[in-house]
Amino acid sequence: MNDTPDYEPETELDADIGEAEGYDGDDLAPLDAVIAERDEWKDRALRAVAESENIKRRAETQNNDARAYAIQKFARDLLVVADNLERAIQAAPKDTNAGEAGLVTGLELTQKALFSAFEANNLKRVAPEPGEVFDPHLHQAMMEQPSDSVQGGQVIQTLQAGYALFGRTVRPAMVVVAAKGSGAAAGNAAYQAAQTSGGTFDGKA
Repeated sequence: MNDTPDYEPETELDADIGEAEGYDGDDLAPLDAVIAERDEWKDRALRAVAESENIKRRAETQNNDARAYAIQKFARDLLVVADNLERAIQAAPKDTNAGEAGLVTGLELTQKALFSAFEANNLKRVAPEPGEVFDPHLHQAMMEQPSDSVQGGQVIQTLQAGYALFGRTVRPAMVVVAAKGSGAAAGNAAYQAAQTSGGTFDGKA
């Protein structure tokens, strides 16, 4: 019986030496191919992650839009209530007895509660102050007139407040806009012209 193992160290060593002697160190093509394949799969993975994030963002945007549109009609209907409350408060007599004063106070508290409910549901009131720049996305110019107090293209007065829901205009604010050339300089020029001609100048016009 032969107990000698089939593995012969000298034979294996000779084979390894032979492969080493036959290897051309300048031939890196196999390694370059592996690196290129790795980079390709890495690029695919990054693209897949980016696409997944884009899909997630689009889904969130669509869900937000769906929620906004779902209550947009309801919000628009509530604006009629808000407008009527504001008209009632404005029309209420200033000098009232105790009973009437309580009624006005009740209307004001109801209006305040309604506005708080609007804010809680992202329905923002848009009522630009005089001097704010006219924004066609939020404002609707009902008329244009010269002014000596604000510059051209700025709001002179808000006729009716507007509202925006989740950044989308539900109803634009109706405003009066200063005509081109308006401003303090224009008012001074008109005043000087009136003084020169002997006429009068109404600075409130």
